[in-house]
Amino acid sequence: MRLAHIHYPDLTSFTRISHLQQTLTTRLLTHKKLLSSVDPQTPAPPPPDPTIITFTPHPVYTTGRRDLPPSNTSPRDTYTSRNGTETASTSQSDLSLPPPLEQIRSLLIPPTPYPAPPSSFLQQQQQQHTTQKAEYHPTLRGGQTTYHGPGQMVAYTILDLRRLGLTPRCHIRLLENSVIDVLGSYGVRGLVTGDPGVWVYPTSPAGGSPLPSQQQQSTQENASRSRQHEEGLQEAEEGQELLPQKITAVGVHLRRNISSFGIGFNVTQEPMWWFRQIVACGLEGRETTSLAGLGVQTDIQTVAGRFVEAFVRRLNADFAVQGGKGKGEGIEEVYTVAEEDLIRG
Repeated sequence: MRLAHIHYPDLTSFTRISHLQQTLTTRLLTHKKLLSSVDPQTPAPPPPDPTIITFTPHPVYTTGRRDLPPSNTSPRDTYTSRNGTETASTSQSDLSLPPPLEQIRSLLIPPTPYPAPPSSFLQQQQQQHTTQKAEYHPTLRGGQTTYHGPGQMVAYTILDLRRLGLTPRCHIRLLENSVIDVLGSYGVRGLVTGDPGVWVYPTSPAGGSPLPSQQQQSTQENASRSRQHEEGLQEAEEGQELLPQKITAVGVHLRRNISSFGIGFNVTQEPMWWFRQIVACGLEGRETTSLAGLGVQTDIQTVAGRFVEAFVRRLNADFAVQGGKGKGEGIEEVYTVAEEDLIRG
């Protein structure tokens, strides 16, 4: 099996990614429906390849199913005008918000429609983005309210879980463990707790030089950084109770075992101000952090590449029939792809 990876190096409209994700999930669902109706004697068409989308959106607050607003039964990226046509709403008062976001209504703007709206609306949105405004998108992923934006690597996995030999629980654990592996590659110990997401203790790795962008650490450097991190944690834990901080949010959606959405991995400190405006994921009193907050200097594209590599390695080792311990198909190749090629299919 081959896995397609599309990476957006520049800030991207969240609506644009939502539409691409919807196209890919619909394609997988359509293939499933086709398989259930074809003659068993007829050769089945090949299934679409699984896909991972990595990107960084303009500032956006998203809600999951547990925080959907009162008047929204499904997420919408456009709003309907009185004459029945689909148009963008530009008024904050038009937004139907869940309680966790009412207190920051003044920060929020409606979703940017996609395809691109008229230039005048685009200019208005761009001006708002530069004055501490964030779009608001209700989604059907699991979980509650979170933030995505500059300084964060967001990865959405569009997969047929059955084909890969994954249960829903295994899928979540695979995402978490892949993030933990990426953290480990930077000498940072990640962990899962009783709360959703991936967490780290707020003790930065001591000593050593920052990681250069686009450069793989040697085994010796990783071991040294990990050892220093563990020593720092032990010293802190002996002095006082230490609470972990969230470095990655995890939230997915499943329909007929087709997954969508995924993770939001904090790389720089840029998202921290936005997280402080809300109770992220409904966890009162819990703080967020980033790789930069732990003393690790890297870039989003490098983190994206490491995440995809870790995901494939974990999937093949833990869930593939050949070479692994599971029942699913393995990933034999990862290839990069452009948006137009994905949409064209």
